[in-house]
Amino acid sequence: MKLSAIATALTLVASATAANAATSIEFWHSIGGDVVDTICADFNAQSDNQVECIFQGDYEVAMQKAVASVRSKNHPALMQFYEVGTMDVMMSNIFKPLQASYSDVNWNAYISGAKGYYQSADNQLMSQPWNSSTIVLYSNKEVLAKAGINKAPETYEELVTAMKTLQESGHECPYTTDGHPWRVMEQVAARHGVEIASNSNGYDGLDAEYKVNEGLIVDHMNNLHHWNKQGLVKLDPQTRAGKYTSAFASGECAMMEASLSAYNASSTSLGDSLQISMAPVYQGIDRLNTFVGGGSLWMLDGHSTAEEAVAKEFLNYLRHPEVQKSLTAMTGYLPVTQEAYQHILDTTDSDDATFASVHAGYASLNQPSNSASRGIRLGFYTQFRSIFREETQKAFAGDISMQQALDNAKRRGDQLLRRFERTYKNIS
Repeated sequence: MKLSAIATALTLVASATAANAATSIEFWHSIGGDVVDTICADFNAQSDNQVECIFQGDYEVAMQKAVASVRSKNHPALMQFYEVGTMDVMMSNIFKPLQASYSDVNWNAYISGAKGYYQSADNQLMSQPWNSSTIVLYSNKEVLAKAGINKAPETYEELVTAMKTLQESGHECPYTTDGHPWRVMEQVAARHGVEIASNSNGYDGLDAEYKVNEGLIVDHMNNLHHWNKQGLVKLDPQTRAGKYTSAFASGECAMMEASLSAYNASSTSLGDSLQISMAPVYQGIDRLNTFVGGGSLWMLDGHSTAEEAVAKEFLNYLRHPEVQKSLTAMTGYLPVTQEAYQHILDTTDSDDATFASVHAGYASLNQPSNSASRGIRLGFYTQFRSIFREETQKAFAGDISMQQALDNAKRRGDQLLRRFERTYKNIS
């Protein structure tokens, strides 16, 4: 369904604004292409008010621009921030808490994996989940079938068996990854209910400490290291394509765990051979939700009542199931409310390739949750990701043990956390 048609159908959805005359606001975002421009143009066509949607570069660049704009008191009314920047935004106090700003929205309609990441410690949504993704298992059905494997692995034990079967049948790359912590550590910890850091991954206080050098995280990283040495798992530089998503899409590698953002390229290349399923868990584990990836929308403080009303009107529009469906169709991002997902089920065929990635992703985010799968609320987390990857790459290269790599990551990560704690310890 085209957004222009949706806009016509949703004329009555827009909430009333505080001013009689048209009010204009700015919305800064980090989604390239014309997707957001299309959404904004259709909103503007059905509203008395206007939202100017301005692309600000990737998430890191946009965050820097947002900080500068707040300091100069020239900041937008709405801003998209990426999920790992949530803690930094919350501690800055530059925003208006979303849930506290509304009295007529059922926030419980949001799926658990999307909602928890953007909530405060007392379960209040600070921002509106929007462009949401998660991790899934991609499989090449045709390649697996030739090796006698008739279903995608549901456990890591089944994955090992499948990788060995593929290798024995002559396949040179059973599985591929780039080793990014979002894929090989964070998402694994989430769906197994294991803390990355103490204090419920930082939700319960700034004095959290990393726990990446113990328990299941160590076991899984050692497993990846062992599988890599056996030739069952290949990292980016070890593939002919040079990038894990390209190696899978080209048919070089048979399986990968990756974000839903890899779906369009994989589907275009592999067609009916592509299979999407929930990422595996270890046997005996009760599966929990995976973490959400992508970004959320923040109402920034310091604007007039009329401007805030327009911001809320636009957020209301984006929550509508038909608008969520269109965003999914254009980008592959997931619907983030129960109603929107049901709308997709009710209005599309089950074999519609446009939405084939949605079902596994939605199921993965909508599993039961605990304090460890809720999200990550740790300061300077993007820097920690770089540290984790740097240290574990040393282990994959054979320079140090994986345990030493994780010990180093914990030590260096805790130093970041203490610096963040000193910076914000007097801010409630």
